[in-house]
Amino acid sequence: MSNQFVHIELNTGDVSAAKKFYKKIFDSWQMHDEDMGEGMTYTMLSDGKSGIGGIALKMAPEAPSMWLPYVEVAEVEKTMAKAQKHGAKVIVPFMDMEEMGALGIFTDPTGATIGIWQAPKKGAAKAAKKAGQAEKKDAKKGAAKELKKGAKKDAKRSKK
Repeated sequence: MSNQFVHIELNTGDVSAAKKFYKKIFDSWQMHDEDMGEGMTYTMLSDGKSGIGGIALKMAPEAPSMWLPYVEVAEVEKTMAKAQKHGAKVIVPFMDMEEMGALGIFTDPTGATIGIWQAPKKGAAKAAKKAGQAEKKDAKKGAAKELKKGAKKDAKRSKK
């Protein structure tokens, strides 16, 4: 793993103002909002070819508005433990983002904040999709069985 910077995120207290500002400054940036559930919206940034980052409401009101870079790691939990061992202060512990991956955020001993990102395990998205399809299939089979039972009961009643 090369530990490259893979994402950059603006954490701000005013997402709307930030979006207006950056739309005026960087002509090639495209923005689209994604519903992350639980009332959270995340603005994805793209250059028209690939994702370059995002804009989000900062997690703590007292935190400064800032750009936060993310470095890809093999395992967030191991990297967070290693960072703590060497003097880092954990800001956001391991956070599972389901089929998207996982993240963590810490401040290094010099006071600089950085995020780490773990891509989803190979096949995790496919496995989640398969599991969802299997659940639907099982639900259909169950519904079909119930329909057959109901039809048999109706047939018995009509014979009486």
